Amino acid sequence: MTTTVFVLTADEQRMPQFRANAPADVDMVWVDSTQSLGEQAKRMKGAAAVISSGAEDLVGLARLVPSLKLVQVGSAGTDRIDVGALAEMGVRVANGGGGNAVAVSEHTVALMLTVCRKLDIQFASVNAGRWSSDLQKWSSSARELTGKAVGIVGLGRIGQEVAKRLRGFDCTLYYYDAAPRPGELERTLGVARLALDELLMTSDVVTIHVPLTERTRRLIGARELGLMQPTAFLINVGRGPVIDEAALIEALTEGKIAGAGLDVLEQEPTDPGNPLLHMENVAVTPHLASFAKEANDRSLAFAVQNAARVDKGEEPLSVVLPELGGPDLQR
Repeated sequence: MTTTVFVLTADEQRMPQFRANAPADVDMVWVDSTQSLGEQAKRMKGAAAVISSGAEDLVGLARLVPSLKLVQVGSAGTDRIDVGALAEMGVRVANGGGGNAVAVSEHTVALMLTVCRKLDIQFASVNAGRWSSDLQKWSSSARELTGKAVGIVGLGRIGQEVAKRLRGFDCTLYYYDAAPRPGELERTLGVARLALDELLMTSDVVTIHVPLTERTRRLIGARELGLMQPTAFLINVGRGPVIDEAALIEALTEGKIAGAGLDVLEQEPTDPGNPLLHMENVAVTPHLASFAKEANDRSLAFAVQNAARVDKGEEPLSVVLPELGGPDLQR
């Protein structure tokens, strides 16, 4: 039995990627998101599930496609989607099922090593022809990652993958999450749960892996940054607004923390004048922590298969909880 999966995107050139990751019995149909909602709805008549980037008017589309049961996105985050409004219409939202968790966790560790070992300014110094002549001032503040205490804020799929990799660095691992994880998982990962304040005060490196919700917006502000050690580093590969950016800039400028590695910012792309782009103790990447072929293929395959499940009348996986803005135990 052939199932039909609809893909809502402005770029038809992405369709071969979806088809390459789709089972033979799944028919992939492109819906042009640049067309009017009426045209989109006409194309999606009878659709049970749609794969979306999350940037489209999904609530408006759901009103015109009463058969719709699932909005599937490929990423971990669903903060651009009004999950609550869709839930009231009987439409659930599912994220990428952890398809990018390995890539994002690798990127997280790479950012840790970059800011601890000053790799970014080493690259810049060599590329500018200065070799190491201007790096001596940083020698006393460069740190090894091995043996350090690392606090993981958000122990979902990505946070768990980060913990697995840091065990190889003999790190002492702590985590904070709204809900405690099962004891067996804590023992397997070698992590101990702390209150957020205690984690911030204890950790040499703090890394953020929570979805953006009203509960987590500006979770890390001036007060929280003030609890961190002046030798500590902050890593964020979650969502920019989880950190109060103005407070972070102040903390970095005043030496309240040693540095930061950021894949996300409050505004993206950020203003070229953003001080974070010009600080030698900050490394910024362009929200591409999941930038890997394997992660892309896994995420696309999961999205297609999950949408196909719904078209067959089955229950979807990795469903986002409206009150949390993310599948709290699965992100």
